[in-house]
Amino acid sequence: MKIFDRKKELNNFTAKQRKEDHTIGLVPTMGALHTGHISLVKKALSENDLVVVSIFVNPTQFDKKDDLEKYPRTFDKDIELLKQVSDNIVVFAPTVDEIYEGNITSEAYQFDGLDKVMEGEFRTGHFDGVGTIVELLLRTVAPDKAYFGEKDFQQLQIIRKMAEIKNLPYEIIGCPIEREPHGLAMSSRNERLSKETREQAGFIHNTLQTAKTDFGTKSAIGIADWVKAQFEQHPLFDLEYFEIADENTLTPALKIQNNQKYRAFIAVYADGVRLIDNLRLN
Repeated sequence: MKIFDRKKELNNFTAKQRKEDHTIGLVPTMGALHTGHISLVKKALSENDLVVVSIFVNPTQFDKKDDLEKYPRTFDKDIELLKQVSDNIVVFAPTVDEIYEGNITSEAYQFDGLDKVMEGEFRTGHFDGVGTIVELLLRTVAPDKAYFGEKDFQQLQIIRKMAEIKNLPYEIIGCPIEREPHGLAMSSRNERLSKETREQAGFIHNTLQTAKTDFGTKSAIGIADWVKAQFEQHPLFDLEYFEIADENTLTPALKIQNNQKYRAFIAVYADGVRLIDNLRLN
């Protein structure tokens, strides 16, 4: 397995691959890899000759310094995990200075309102940071396709919008959520949960499943009120938001339209750890 920490070295390597007509996939990660990440890598390997996995904890997308400092970093373990998957993986693990060239700031994007709701409402500047790092990685790697998990569905839609705004020629692929046995959406943050909380966290997904069952027979407001009541009765979880929104525009659903696709989005605190999830409703 080749590991690069310099953009120039990576560019030289990928240029040689393209001369041999090899297709390249990109899986951007912040490390602390788990089965969800590996599913993205395997999907990318199935559609490309070579896959670049970036491992970089991006400082500009954290709105809280404490969250950035506590984010798990398990580089050696990540490398061993990737080695078990395929020899056709290249790791790009740059330093902050290498990526940002000494200017650690976010670009200000116009995401047509996609960044103003849900995560954007609670995490100031988060999506400008996401857009900045993903654009930098896309331009650096220049992949044929880039792969992102649907757990961060709002982020996925914003990345698609960023690629559209910037006229980037790279195909953005969304991949299904991988879940733990109890239903909790896989996330690097799950490692910070206590054993008890992690085992009971399937409550989040189960609540979304019930919301899906009720969708179409109850109003969006009625479902939201029910969800809030469920969390008020559960001592381990603190609901930050629950929203039913249009899948494409992320506009909160006040009235359900028959020709629109909707998702339920949720953010919850447990053991001081922020967990997000979502589920397509129709």
